[in-house]
Amino acid sequence: METKKKLKVSAIKNGTVIDRIPSGELFHVIEILGLSKGGFQMTFGTNLESKVLGTKAIIKITDKFFEEDDVNRIALVAPDAVLNIIKDYKVVEKRRVVIPPEICGLVRCLNPRCITNHEPVKTRFTTSMSPEGIVLSCHYCEKETTQQNLQIISSS
Repeated sequence: METKKKLKVSAIKNGTVIDRIPSGELFHVIEILGLSKGGFQMTFGTNLESKVLGTKAIIKITDKFFEEDDVNRIALVAPDAVLNIIKDYKVVEKRRVVIPPEICGLVRCLNPRCITNHEPVKTRFTTSMSPEGIVLSCHYCEKETTQQNLQIISSS
């Protein structure tokens, strides 16, 4: 007997689905994107089965499409995430997040003496990968910050 696949989360007409978020990062993604204070209609699920991650989280946001800075924020927290752009209930674009070679104004420098923590200077980091994940190197003070210690500046 054939079993039908049942959707665990309902479809949206227009908006964005952020898929392949590590389960433990769901609320972090919601926070850094400013979704909790934006009045957005959203549905999310966590600890869903994933062939890639084992378990994953997913967020569906109605009538919301993300700018490059927000996509970069997602990449810092969920480097395997995929954005599905939905129009009229159909996926019109699937986009894997990519960690850019340089990140500006999205992360705080952890060095208390860095100029970015004392002057109105936008932070600037170069990115690289290590076995533990993403590493950011401050352009101004050269302090390295690992993915586990990132302090992402939330979207407003």
